[in-house]
Amino acid sequence: MARIVMKFGGTSMAGIERIRNVARRIKHEVDAGHQVAVVVSAMSGETDRLVNFCREASPLYDPREYDVVVASGEQVTSGLLAIALQAIGVPARSWLGWQLPIRTSDAHAAARIGDIETGWLTAGEVAVIPGFQGLTDDNRISTLGRGGSDTSAVAVAAAIRADRCDIYTDVDGVYTTDPRIVPRARKLKKVTYEEMLELASVGAKVLQTRSVGLAMKEHVRVQVLSSFDEPGPNETPGTMIVGEEEIDDVERQHITGIAHDKNEAKVTLVAVPDRPGAVATIFSPLADASINVDMIVQNVAHDTGSTDVTFTVPMAELTRALDVLDRQRDTIGFTRIVHDTAVTKISVVGVGMRSHAGVAAQMFTSLADRGINILAITTSEIKVSVLIHEDYTELAVRVLHTAYGLDAEDAA
Repeated sequence: MARIVMKFGGTSMAGIERIRNVARRIKHEVDAGHQVAVVVSAMSGETDRLVNFCREASPLYDPREYDVVVASGEQVTSGLLAIALQAIGVPARSWLGWQLPIRTSDAHAAARIGDIETGWLTAGEVAVIPGFQGLTDDNRISTLGRGGSDTSAVAVAAAIRADRCDIYTDVDGVYTTDPRIVPRARKLKKVTYEEMLELASVGAKVLQTRSVGLAMKEHVRVQVLSSFDEPGPNETPGTMIVGEEEIDDVERQHITGIAHDKNEAKVTLVAVPDRPGAVATIFSPLADASINVDMIVQNVAHDTGSTDVTFTVPMAELTRALDVLDRQRDTIGFTRIVHDTAVTKISVVGVGMRSHAGVAAQMFTSLADRGINILAITTSEIKVSVLIHEDYTELAVRVLHTAYGLDAEDAA
């Protein structure tokens, strides 16, 4: 018998029939003798609806009251799923985040989980827990930010020492790239925590980045699989996110996947004075405003003693970033700001890059051969990312997927 946490996203919970389908899937695991706890998201689109209510009520809403409103979506689905389970003979009870409780920080709308009590775990009864929500030390309802139900599920799995955490989505696993762009993309049997963390951070939408980081920290084995496939004899039909030690050398490839992210904006400050500390005057105010900066390129200095500095920020933060920089214009000393949203970040990820040279060179050569210009570059130990014009997104993904030998041999 295994102890399993099953998490179901918004598309899985979008309506009574889908909730009944989820209940049948849970029953399949219970009938197999497993001890099951369930974490659910709100119905697809419900959180957006509740967020819009808050904005309509007041653009300057109190984030504490915002959390009260948006947390209600998961309360509905947890109760409905418990009812559906009981209707098919599975003992179940819904629990709210404050009842367990799931203790969090007081950063409303972006809280972090601190501790989860486990007295609610009862043999023979399925606990249905709303994701995304918790309770602050001063007993206010809190939420974890968008996609937070993944983090809730991993945290629950860590707290009860589950054998694994199954994340049910609308895809049946993690692929070498987006199969909508590359039909020959392959589903991966296993991916390391580090690779999944990089893939999630550079555009892969399968798992929330924070949930992967927590899984790696707490050594929680995570499986990504589809809630729309019928249960079969294979207990782990999806993709397992595991420690590097669980992947055999035979299974390991130099490159695991290609990700792309269109939610980046390029910002260039023209004619920044070329002097010590100039770059700090740019990025310190952005950091103080909690604006994440990714790629950074400083051009060769002009004869006039100035240089251009280019970097990327998330698209959603562009307006705020431009405002912060404009208010610091005199301190920084640039002449003008140029920004471009018609860009895409393409990333090559794989733990094999640690021990194999030439991965970056192959990426640059493959793109150059197809006439794709690189606007910026950033690297980590297991990742190389480039910024290109958005018109070349699909071509770049297909070219790199083939260049690194990731195409499925038996695909149509």
